[in-house]
Amino acid sequence: MSEQLKNSLEQAEQDGKFIRTIRSFVKREGRLTKGQASAIDQNWATMGLEHKNGLLDLSQVFGNDNDVILEIGFGMGKSLVEMAAKSPDKNFIGIEVHRPGVGACLADAAEAGVTNLRVFEHDAIEVLADCIADEALAGLQLFFPDPWHKKRHHKRRIVQTAFAESLRKKLKIGGVFHMATDWENYAEHMLEVMQVAPGYKNLSQSNDYMPRPDFRPLTKFEQRGHRLGHGVWDLMFERNA
Repeated sequence: MSEQLKNSLEQAEQDGKFIRTIRSFVKREGRLTKGQASAIDQNWATMGLEHKNGLLDLSQVFGNDNDVILEIGFGMGKSLVEMAAKSPDKNFIGIEVHRPGVGACLADAAEAGVTNLRVFEHDAIEVLADCIADEALAGLQLFFPDPWHKKRHHKRRIVQTAFAESLRKKLKIGGVFHMATDWENYAEHMLEVMQVAPGYKNLSQSNDYMPRPDFRPLTKFEQRGHRLGHGVWDLMFERNA
């Protein structure tokens, strides 16, 4: 968080004002299993990243200059670990605030012998602002974020104009922002926001949605959805300016 923003928030508190800070998540605490807790204890030193340490030198973090893909809100981390295992020539950073998900991700990564994955347990908005340099990422992933399906809650959806601009700055030219959702209304909202966001090009040949790319694993959740006739929409926008 910038010093200017901190000062503004502190002054607002002193003046008795309430400011709802933007966050990338709704905190939902769950029970941490012994296995998840053990995975965090055993693997955090090698795979964990701390927001408090500030701006990252990604080549130092990973020990190479390979492209870096960052995923916002990886859930339990299964698809992220699978992607990292299948793409050893790329580096991956996952951000998640749900501690059991962090533990599950680290457990799976350790079991798979994945070495090209690092994890934050923190708010993605703050991580992107304080820890990721501009033009540092080859890709950003946002898969199945909270759809806030009630109309009065649509303003809480993470994909908004300001968010798209903040992400664009973190992507290299040619870097891709990849979204996926199983809520058609949210897919339409994402498309509407991104079509007018400056500096992006829709990679869809039909200028709307993409077929699911092979590199995005098909989750059990999606497989169940397909059996029930539910749709999933992928959107991919490339930074071109």
